[in-house]
Amino acid sequence: MHAPEVNPLHSTNNDVRESETAPIAGSGLKIFRRFGSILGSNVPNPSGTSDGYVEFGISDDRSTKTLGTFAGVFSPVSLSMFSALLFIRVGFLVGNAGLYTVLLQFVIAYLILLFTVASVCAISTNGAVEGGGVYFMISRTLGLEFGGSIGTLFFLANVVGCALAISGCVEGIVENLGPGGYYGDEAGLIPDGKWWRFLLCTLVNTLMLIVCLVGASMFAKIVAGIWVIVVACLCSTYISFLVQTVITVTIPEENQLVRNQSNPVPVYVNYTGLSVDTLKSNLYENYTSDYTSGGKEVNFAIVFGVLFSGVTGIMAGANMSGELKSPSRSIPIGTLSAVAFTFICYLLLSVLISSTTPRFLLQNDFLFLMPINIWPGFVAVGILTATFSTGLSNLIGSSRVLEALAKDKVYGRILNVVTYGTWKGNPVAAVFISWALVECILIIGSLNIIAQINSVLFMLSYMATNLACLGIELTGAPNFRPSFKFFSWHTCFVGLIGTLIMMFVINPIYASLSIIMCLVLVIGLHIFSSTSQGHQWGSISQALMFHQVRKYLLMLDSRKDHVKFWRPQMLLLVSNPRTCCPLIDFVNDLKKGGLYVLGHVKVGDFSQFESNTDPTVDEYKDWLTLIDHMKVKAFAEITMAKSIREGIQHLIRISGIGAMKPNTIVLGFYDEEVSRDFFESETSPYQTNAFNEGGHRLFPIRRQNDPKPLSPREYVAIIGDVLRMKKNICLCRHFDRMDKLLVHRSNHIKYIDVWPINVFDPKNDNPFDVVSMFMMQLGCIINMLPSWKRLHMRVFLCESDDIDTSSVNSIQFEKPAEYKLNQMLKLLRISATIHQIPEWSKNEEIMRNSGALQQFTNIPEYDSVSVTDENKNRSKLYMQRVNQMLRERSDQTAAIFIYLPKPPRIDSPNWTETSVQYLELLTELTADLPPTVLVHGVSAVISTNL
Repeated sequence: MHAPEVNPLHSTNNDVRESETAPIAGSGLKIFRRFGSILGSNVPNPSGTSDGYVEFGISDDRSTKTLGTFAGVFSPVSLSMFSALLFIRVGFLVGNAGLYTVLLQFVIAYLILLFTVASVCAISTNGAVEGGGVYFMISRTLGLEFGGSIGTLFFLANVVGCALAISGCVEGIVENLGPGGYYGDEAGLIPDGKWWRFLLCTLVNTLMLIVCLVGASMFAKIVAGIWVIVVACLCSTYISFLVQTVITVTIPEENQLVRNQSNPVPVYVNYTGLSVDTLKSNLYENYTSDYTSGGKEVNFAIVFGVLFSGVTGIMAGANMSGELKSPSRSIPIGTLSAVAFTFICYLLLSVLISSTTPRFLLQNDFLFLMPINIWPGFVAVGILTATFSTGLSNLIGSSRVLEALAKDKVYGRILNVVTYGTWKGNPVAAVFISWALVECILIIGSLNIIAQINSVLFMLSYMATNLACLGIELTGAPNFRPSFKFFSWHTCFVGLIGTLIMMFVINPIYASLSIIMCLVLVIGLHIFSSTSQGHQWGSISQALMFHQVRKYLLMLDSRKDHVKFWRPQMLLLVSNPRTCCPLIDFVNDLKKGGLYVLGHVKVGDFSQFESNTDPTVDEYKDWLTLIDHMKVKAFAEITMAKSIREGIQHLIRISGIGAMKPNTIVLGFYDEEVSRDFFESETSPYQTNAFNEGGHRLFPIRRQNDPKPLSPREYVAIIGDVLRMKKNICLCRHFDRMDKLLVHRSNHIKYIDVWPINVFDPKNDNPFDVVSMFMMQLGCIINMLPSWKRLHMRVFLCESDDIDTSSVNSIQFEKPAEYKLNQMLKLLRISATIHQIPEWSKNEEIMRNSGALQQFTNIPEYDSVSVTDENKNRSKLYMQRVNQMLRERSDQTAAIFIYLPKPPRIDSPNWTETSVQYLELLTELTADLPPTVLVHGVSAVISTNL
């Protein structure tokens, strides 16, 4: 195997029909029998967006963006926040919590919703909002993984919400028109039964399907019409409170807490009308049992959960983002006006109920509004139309979310059928898939548990919206300039905490499961999905990381550095990554959590380039691809200079930032060995075709007959430059021979060797100098890694005969180097064995030839020593003999760290000649060795202090 080519460089928005507190029951006296006390919620979402003039109403524009503020935002949001709560559960709230507490709960709930709406408005007015509503806003802000997971749960919540609304609507139809119904006789106008109800659900679902297939304009017209009907029914309720006097109301049969089977006698309660005494009796709390949930005790949390989950349809307008003519204007105006409108309606309804209806009636008949109405049919129609509109919004919303997920290829090709199944901008395939899933949910039948899960999922999406707005606000990104100004990070934070708390108030178990499901989807999408699409959108995580990294970099002060916390900060200079993949991998291991930079010099004159672009800009992307392929934790730095030496000086000075600057420079060795292409070799673990683009090879290898871009003298001069710039230096050779898999598994490979001997001046006078300590530190670091941990570290010293070790007392005057080094290794917590080399000091030929290296000792009086042929030969023989000793001891060695002597001083008279000889001697020294690192340190890196 051959060493890599060298060069110092080488060295090497959706309608969220949100939760209506109960599964949106129908309108009969038995409407809550199946669904319990918490109403389900619902949501819609479309696709596409644009900005333009908005009129307050339905647009006549025939394009896909046809909806104005009233039909597209105000009506859906109002109906979503009314849902079935308006006609069914306000009496339950007042009857248990009292007027004061209910008013307080409405204020708290609407403050949370208002802050969430502020986040929605801020995001929606910061740029073009396309189809997908909540999913679109979250994915474009928090990124693909988080947006995709929330979007998936949001889609499922819409599907289930649609099924809940349809079931509630059919329940109302059957209980009013079926056997024993309010408007039917004992036989009823329509039959009842499980499959009859399923048939009615299918008919209602199919009717919604037809509306969605016609398009958003039909949806908007129907919703606007339903809004008028619901408001008319609500007005009839207000008028009834004012004009009705005392009325006798019968407690429903399904209230088994009052009417049990053993005593079937009807129970009657008098409705008082406007009365000061009735108002006083309803001011304070008086919690009792809920007859719709089997007598479960009611408390503040249950009441607040019912209230909050019923008024959370604030995303209904944002979900229609793809159909709005001007989302950035319609969403804020329509949503805020709808919130204000519904808030006033609820407060007024609560006050009127408290002033006219006895508490016993409120607690035992949740549909008391029907018998006291001037025409009971108004309430029935109101409930049916509200639940129908909720289901319709959920069905169209789920189809738009699914379409957005398909367009973004969140799940790859799985949803391609949705993308292809679009006709005139209407996602027909997505509508059919959503319709089919709703049918599957309807077959299940039991939906009261799913209702609470549904509400929690909508809360989760609102929490994510607040989180997205909070994050982007905290980053201070200059491009976050929403035209909606009435928000701050405080409102986002309150909205975030409020929705999170309400998730657990509604149901702590389901809230926890929903968050876990979201995290599972986030992890799954992160692992399996393609990230290219997400990179085009941008992710707030990048902005947050930039914000935090900048803050901590400013706090990181190089003046406070301490040797106890030293770690290698590596700058690896790479000429061609094709030839040095194992070295890039090795240095990644050696960095020990420190900074790692891959540096490259492009030789050229920037002023001579005719192109308007910097040639290093496009190449930089290729280096980032290289880092991804190598799976190393590194940065890339590329510079252009007129010479490699000048470019390396630039890289050493400018690489890193603040206190995170390279302290160790790594270069490949300068030799004439043939380079190996690790990207092309079939046996290479780094083999890839990623750098072959249409027959063009990135990072082309220099052909064997082409001249090298660097001369031996320049290479030695670069070594001197690095040391003069007070940086540690490592020269790496033979790393094309390194096989990490072999190191990890082979029983033959056993050692990491450290030779803290300056071979140009072999003495044991001070085995603890800076260079020796730096070498042992690097050896210890590499030995700490899992793939290297099984290897044993050896330290080699040349045996000294200066001390008479036969004398027992001689150790008291001067301890041998081995003893002192052994004690030092214990103090430094370095596990290694020490080996003496007797040949070094006792071989007369070695010691005699080592004297020929005086000109490399960097002692001024030797600078003028002439380099004779005899000295060259003696030096070469000496290095060959030392190399032989190294090879004899490295048969089972994975890597060798050798003391790198300083190069000749560049200002010495014979530098031109000695620099070349210096490199030749290093070549002889390291010939035919295992992967070798020549090391020279310039500062302390180890401390024995605690």
